[in-house]
Amino acid sequence: MTASQRATTSTHDRWAVTAVFLLNGLTLATWIVRAPSFKAAHDLSDTRFGLSGLLFAAAALACMQSIGPLVARVGTRPILRAALVVMPLLLAGLSVAPTEAWFLTGAAVLGGAHGATDAAMNASAVAVERQAGRPILNSCHAAWSISAVIASLSTAALAHLGVGLTAHLLTAGAVLLAAGLVTAGRLPDNGRATTEPASVRAGWTRPLVLLGLTATALMICEGAALGWGGIFLHEERGATLSLAAVAITAYTASQTLGRLTGDRLAERHGANRLFRTGAMLAAAGFCIAVLTPNPGLAAGGFALAGLGSSVLVPLTFSAVGRLPGASTAALVSRLTTFTYTGILLGPALIGWIAGHIGLATTMTAVIPLLLLVTLAPRPRQ
Repeated sequence: MTASQRATTSTHDRWAVTAVFLLNGLTLATWIVRAPSFKAAHDLSDTRFGLSGLLFAAAALACMQSIGPLVARVGTRPILRAALVVMPLLLAGLSVAPTEAWFLTGAAVLGGAHGATDAAMNASAVAVERQAGRPILNSCHAAWSISAVIASLSTAALAHLGVGLTAHLLTAGAVLLAAGLVTAGRLPDNGRATTEPASVRAGWTRPLVLLGLTATALMICEGAALGWGGIFLHEERGATLSLAAVAITAYTASQTLGRLTGDRLAERHGANRLFRTGAMLAAAGFCIAVLTPNPGLAAGGFALAGLGSSVLVPLTFSAVGRLPGASTAALVSRLTTFTYTGILLGPALIGWIAGHIGLATTMTAVIPLLLLVTLAPRPRQ
């Protein structure tokens, strides 16, 4: 294969795996933003609806752990092909679940499918990045961020037009299935291990654990911003509800913008330098957001924090892809478990601590956590 052919193949692979991130994000975000409709349709109490989230998360974590060895044996393509079909069908199926038991079961199955997809698509992206010899992880995660915005806006528009839950999700499922079938035919065949790891424990090295703990800390910080930032501004700084909502929108918009440019910055300045710069920028944004008494300036601080944090998790996935000791798929699936733990732990942990020492003090504690992240050792580029 000539250099030109390799470059063309690399570009095609990059766009295919980016499409998987986009479609996965659209599916999951549609499920999330339709949560009130599901709760009302099955007349669920807060406790019973919370159980659906718990089942979703538990199944996702379990599949994240098991998918690595499977990807190492068969590669990412068959798993992602199956996911691109199964997840839209599950989304559509949940809209016509006849009973609460069917809904709870479907939520668990969707969680498992998402967990497997999340680990496999990140493993595929890391493999494409290594093959291309240039960063792509930020662009992939940007696609996921964009999908959340698309799902939120489209759901709001459809709800305004009076489109019901079933009609919406059956249509969305059909569109996502069609797009998934097109994408499935273009997926790269990667992620398969060239040699079998020596044991199940292979790859649980100190660098992996440090990167994993870094990812957990980052997701806790993100949970503080997204889950509690608006509440903090409204209750502690006297911001109006609309300004509080704008602040969180600014955080996510800045995060998306940063991810769209992150790959070029990493290629130009180096991944490790960009990571530390981003963490410092995020810490500075949090300083402004939680220490200034002016709610408008605090909202700008959240925007700066989103910009700085945007590249941190994608660069951590990229760093894991450079570690020795196990297949890329196994390493990525383990890191995904750390990130998902942070997603689940973050908002709850912030709330529990805030109940004891106050929300303002708790949000301030995010600043040294981000500064600590900059000191964590990282693999050589």
